[in-house]
Amino acid sequence: MIKTATVRIQTHRLIRSTNMKTYLVSYDLRVPETSEDYTKLIDHIKTYTYWATPLKSVWFIKTSKAVSQVRDDIKSETDANDGLLVIDVTNSNWGTVGIGSKVTDWMKQNI
Repeated sequence: MIKTATVRIQTHRLIRSTNMKTYLVSYDLRVPETSEDYTKLIDHIKTYTYWATPLKSVWFIKTSKAVSQVRDDIKSETDANDGLLVIDVTNSNWGTVGIGSKVTDWMKQNI
């Protein structure tokens, strides 16, 4: 089983830029969690410079790419039967319960 912490975050560079968007990314690989596919996908998402993961299979990434580019990029690491959701959450209102302060601090800076 892949160990997934509630808080996995990269905060060494927080930026506010008008040409960058923050996207919520969620996926369902529809295979057992022990699959190498999860590790491959997670490692790929972490190639984005700015990211946070508040919940298992839910990520925030910040990038200058369009939502369709992010979708297609991440889709390249999934199989045809997998589910993928990418939503632009830039400047959205949000609230949390049970999410660590590192992630909520990241969200305050990037959403």
